[in-house]
Amino acid sequence: MTSLNAPLPFDSNGRPVVVHSRHERELAVGHWLLSAAPDMHEARDQWAKTGIALLRCGGVFTAVRIQADIVQAAAGTEKPELIGAFLAEALQGGPVFIDMSSRRYYVLVPASTPAGRWVPGVERLGSGSFLGVPCPQRTEPEKSRSYWCVPMDGPGALCSPDAVTLLVSYGSHQQSTGQCLAVEAKESDRG
Repeated sequence: MTSLNAPLPFDSNGRPVVVHSRHERELAVGHWLLSAAPDMHEARDQWAKTGIALLRCGGVFTAVRIQADIVQAAAGTEKPELIGAFLAEALQGGPVFIDMSSRRYYVLVPASTPAGRWVPGVERLGSGSFLGVPCPQRTEPEKSRSYWCVPMDGPGALCSPDAVTLLVSYGSHQQSTGQCLAVEAKESDRG
C-alpha cells in the first residue's frame, strides 16, 4: 500500500505520470486486441482454451509476417531471449510475436501501413487476412507454440513501419553477405 505522502513520478514536462501494473497493461491490451475479433466473446474463449485467438487484420492493426531466418540474421543469433531483446530495441518496443511451428515472426503495425514491396519471406497481412494471435500473457517460449517476444506496451502501441522496413532490409543484407550468425559464431569461439 502506498502512502498518501509518497512522491508521484513526473514526466519531463513536470506532469504526474500514471504507472500501471503489468497485469493492468495486459488486460487493456487484451481488450484492444479483441476489438479486431469477428466475435469478441468467441475470441476470448479461444484465448482461455488454447491461448490463441483468430483476429482480423486491417482494422485496428496490420501484421508483417517475417520468416525467422531473416530475423535471426538481423539479430545475429538464434537464441530466443537475445532475439527478443534485439527486436525490442530495433523496433523501439513495438509488439512482435512468433509462431514457433511455422518459424515466423509477426510484427504489428498500424492498419494504414501501405502494402509496399517486400523481400521474399516477408508479407503484409492487411484487410481480408486473419491471424492467430496469442493472448497478451503468453510471453514465455517454453510454455507455448506462439508467444510475444516483444509484448505490447499498451493498447494501440504498434511498431513503426519504417523500423520494420529497416529490420527486414538489414536481415536480408546479412543473409546475402553470409554474415547471418557471425556474432553468435564469434561468441561460441570465445566460450
